[in-house]
Amino acid sequence: MLTYPGVVDLPESTLTFLAGLLAEDRAQRRTWRKLPPPEQALLVLVHLRKGERYEQLAEGFQVSVGTVHNYIREAVRLLATHGRTLLAAVWIFAWTQSNFLILDGTVVRTNRVRAHNKLYYSGKHKYHGINLQGLTDPYGRLIWISEGLPGSVHDLTAARMHDILDLIDRSELYLYADKGYVGGEGDRLLVPIKKPKNNDLPDRDKEANRTHATTRSQGERGFAVLKNWHIFDRFRGCPRRVGTFAQAALVLATEGL
Repeated sequence: MLTYPGVVDLPESTLTFLAGLLAEDRAQRRTWRKLPPPEQALLVLVHLRKGERYEQLAEGFQVSVGTVHNYIREAVRLLATHGRTLLAAVWIFAWTQSNFLILDGTVVRTNRVRAHNKLYYSGKHKYHGINLQGLTDPYGRLIWISEGLPGSVHDLTAARMHDILDLIDRSELYLYADKGYVGGEGDRLLVPIKKPKNNDLPDRDKEANRTHATTRSQGERGFAVLKNWHIFDRFRGCPRRVGTFAQAALVLATEGL
């Protein structure tokens, strides 16, 4: 393969943050790696940010494909463990911030899984993928992201499976969400008013929906954090690891700046 100099559009602080985590982990476990922590961190960031494949990284960093796989898996696991749990994210926000959060979902495209073709196929998006749920604050900052579920899982079902609605109800926060969550339980779930069959909404309800959409629109910016990490353009690894990779990217995007 030909090699060439490249650029990763991330600040030096992100590299320093990840290298520090790796160095600390190595010291605690008294383990050794061929590449020093800064180079391993750079390899991982290139993979996550630019979506470069294992073979390309192996050639560029002069290590084996197996070593690349192990380096990435190790760093992603370490980053994901530094993320907030749903409980921590909600309660910290409930005590210190505004009185509402915004819930949204996305489907990260993956390669077709032959053994579970229908399970991972999203009828809404028309491709195979993994359903992720995310909570953002009123300013559109993503504060938590879920583990992944198969792409065929509906957003409301996913929210229930992650216990988001129940936890929000107990936290006394309000939760803004789109039409995909209509029918959800709890007094604090705020969704658009559904248009009745063969009838128009009254002007009062139309205005309420416009106000709701204005508030909720900030939350749509939350998942934009994933679009900056090109590994999620089309995730080519094991679909069950999409959520862990997304949680790692969130930690880098928030704590690593």
